[in-house]
Amino acid sequence: MDIMPCGSRPSLKGPEDYFSGAVRQDPLMEAPDPARIRAVSVTFEPGARTAWHTHPLGQTLVVTSGRGLAQSWGETPKEIRAGDVVWFAPGEKHWHGAGPEVAMTHIAIQEALDGKAVEWLEHVSDTQYGGG
Repeated sequence: MDIMPCGSRPSLKGPEDYFSGAVRQDPLMEAPDPARIRAVSVTFEPGARTAWHTHPLGQTLVVTSGRGLAQSWGETPKEIRAGDVVWFAPGEKHWHGAGPEVAMTHIAIQEALDGKAVEWLEHVSDTQYGGG
């Protein structure tokens, strides 16, 4: 058993290469080999969002507070709220973040394949964020 005390892992600023706006990442866990699961709590200030990205083995989001948006490539953005659980299939191009007026926090859970859990792509444009 390994207990990770609250506050033992520092918060991180979401890198500008992968996020737009103010984003804070709080690492929750990264299981040791041979396990592949990784989880992080991510807080997006209003208007903040990820870049487009994919996950080799998919991703689950558990929205813990606020209201946000999520979009898969070729679809319109959909509202997500506290209590919602969102699944993105392996290789599904998508983004997620806060709504324009309300912050949003979610727990992001994904598995790594050959040590890689995410493939980052281009930033989401303001037009895409606004639904086109």
